[in-house]
Amino acid sequence: MLIDVHEIENGTMTEQIEIDGVVLHLSRPDPTEGTWIGQQEVLKQLLACWVVVDEKDMPLTPRLVGTPGIGKTTLAIAGARMRQQNLFIYQCTADTRPEDLLVTPVLGENGSIHYHASPLVTAMIQGGICVLDEGNRMNEKSWASLAPLLDHRRYAESVVAGITIRAHQDFRCAVTMNEDESTFEIPDYILSRLQPTLTLGHPSRNDELAILKYHLPFADTEMLEITVEFLQQSHELNLDFSTRDGINVLRYALKRISQSSDHPLGKDAAWREALFNCLGEDAMDLEALAERKSQTLGGDIVPTGLGDFFFSPNDPLHPDYHPDNDDEEEDDEY
Repeated sequence: MLIDVHEIENGTMTEQIEIDGVVLHLSRPDPTEGTWIGQQEVLKQLLACWVVVDEKDMPLTPRLVGTPGIGKTTLAIAGARMRQQNLFIYQCTADTRPEDLLVTPVLGENGSIHYHASPLVTAMIQGGICVLDEGNRMNEKSWASLAPLLDHRRYAESVVAGITIRAHQDFRCAVTMNEDESTFEIPDYILSRLQPTLTLGHPSRNDELAILKYHLPFADTEMLEITVEFLQQSHELNLDFSTRDGINVLRYALKRISQSSDHPLGKDAAWREALFNCLGEDAMDLEALAERKSQTLGGDIVPTGLGDFFFSPNDPLHPDYHPDNDDEEEDDEY
């Protein structure tokens, strides 16, 4: 049985819930606004995951996959706003513990212990939407604590508080995942619960320009065009620069121009300075960067085996050693 209780904490109203005799202090919803521009199909796919078509049906928990800065979290926020449900975002990290995901004990006055519900648990209780941001940075132990929540059981057990928390029928969830190497490999039994996979691609030129205008409505047309041209070229070359990178570059360039009234700084010079300071020297020549990247990934380079680090090719202990090689080298000497 759930009992709503309210108290004043630090001058603001906070909500509490009692579950099986344990009082939980709930988290507050995330106020972030999210507008999704372009790629309407992937937004429709996300909303479809959260639809329930029958009383025996259940919502899905999709994976939103793409490169950093491509808009995965914005997509989830926009979906939550369209459904007009409270939004909660939990930032996953490598050291996230099960109690961080669910219920965290906090030492209060006189040695008393208060139990604080995470954004995820608060969404479960209130029937909100929770975004597990960058989920593949989280370890398996933490994911294991969510296994019953992500299947037909739809509950989570807090070992710390000694309670079982059941999800409201309106509770929805999505997980964002970056495509990079600084992540954990999520076990198959968890991946099978995170379906389907919705992959975000880079926006078209018109959509990317619209996104820049949305975030930087005070930017002039010339600066917007320079930025979107850079981003579109990087997308064509399969480089990792994202719309978020473009926003940061343009924002910094505009700040540099605004402070240079005594010593005017040209738009092109300000933008190139911002590009260098935000994205580094490699970003100054995209074609050269793409060429170096292709050579690093393969090209005509012969892969080096482990044996090459310890033995020369003519050493009998080298894995690829063959006696005929010695004879060929002796013939070459004459």
